[in-house]
Amino acid sequence: MKTLDKIPTGKIERASQLVKTGFKVGGNYMAYYGEKIVNPSLNKDKLNESNAEDIYDGLKNLKGSALKVAQMLSMDKSIMPQQYVDKFSLSQFSVPPLSAPLVRKTFKKYLGKFPEELFDTFTPDAINAASIGQVHKATLDGKVLAVKIQYPGVADSISSDLAIVKPFAVRMFNIKGKDSDKYFKEVEDKLLEETDYILELKQSLEVSDWCSAIDNLRFPAYFPELSSEKILTMEWIEGEHLSEFAAHNTDRIAGDLIGQALWDFYMYQMHHLKQVHADPHPGNFLIDKDNKLVAIDFGCIKHVPEEFYVPYFELAKPEIIDNPKLFNEKLYELEILRSDDTKEEIEYFTKLFHDLLSLFTKPFHGDFFDFSNDDFFGQIATMGEEFAKDTQLRKMNGNRGSKHFLYINRTFFGLYNLLHDLKARVHTKSFEKYIQ
Repeated sequence: MKTLDKIPTGKIERASQLVKTGFKVGGNYMAYYGEKIVNPSLNKDKLNESNAEDIYDGLKNLKGSALKVAQMLSMDKSIMPQQYVDKFSLSQFSVPPLSAPLVRKTFKKYLGKFPEELFDTFTPDAINAASIGQVHKATLDGKVLAVKIQYPGVADSISSDLAIVKPFAVRMFNIKGKDSDKYFKEVEDKLLEETDYILELKQSLEVSDWCSAIDNLRFPAYFPELSSEKILTMEWIEGEHLSEFAAHNTDRIAGDLIGQALWDFYMYQMHHLKQVHADPHPGNFLIDKDNKLVAIDFGCIKHVPEEFYVPYFELAKPEIIDNPKLFNEKLYELEILRSDDTKEEIEYFTKLFHDLLSLFTKPFHGDFFDFSNDDFFGQIATMGEEFAKDTQLRKMNGNRGSKHFLYINRTFFGLYNLLHDLKARVHTKSFEKYIQ
């Protein structure tokens, strides 16, 4: 695979790369509509494939928050065309890595020594490369290690990347009102946290300790003395990424056990720790040789304040959803309904979120849920398509909902999709046994 000697970090340099990508996408649309005149039955599969490839190619060399957006989008299989999901999912663990000289320079800057001075062996080529960092394999004193190195300039480019994206997002989601900045600030803050490997080391050690009792779940050991703000060293654990395992697994019992560990891990964090691993994509989980789930990345941890947690999970209860007065109260508490809403907006969003929550909270309505149920995910996909085509929705003020929805909803979308990939059947109250 081609390696990178330099990553664009300046606002103008990064913006020009995105403009070039925009021109390519525009050309794809012109070609599509030209073909459509000759062949009226032509569908958008080829267009989606071309656009997905050009957008991904434009983002993969930028890395950082630009590529992270693609990664986040690939987690929502119910809304995006499959061509985008397939291409963007590569950003989870397969993008062009840094060249060996740039890796050595990073080590010298942040640990004071070159990798060959710190380890017995060190692979100069990356084993995996994703949006914010890449992983190398090393050995020291008989231990096999995974060494994660952050791309240079990633933290410095986050604010400028979001400034470029913001005007498009505001138009796309019809966000109005002066307080809309809270959403962009939430994303910026979380992305900046992900570039702080000292914070990630702390979170990794804490979560590994707190969740150590959960069955069929394991964590790597970490090495603070070989870590810094841009380098993180941990135990190397052999295994397949969750998506790779799920693609060939035919053992339903194994899928159920892994899925149960994943569900218990998330529910224990959410309901007991009130903080959660908010980046549940396949690249952050391995399945080892004993079919144990291995959680390997804790750069994105979302703290869940009580004032959000209580109404959010009350809306998962059928008795609240089906009580118009209580349902309405929770929508206001969560800022889904606003004091400046028109009567039309109140009626529209009350119905929209009633339909959405009645479906999306089904896994919480009983003691057991089968995530292999294609009907459930088909209904979610259908609802997503309806939202995308809803012209009335585009006219409404999209600036609604607590800022905490961004990462909590992302967490549940990702979790549901991972469980669906595993075809897992889970006991939804099982996590309670770990809460003392």
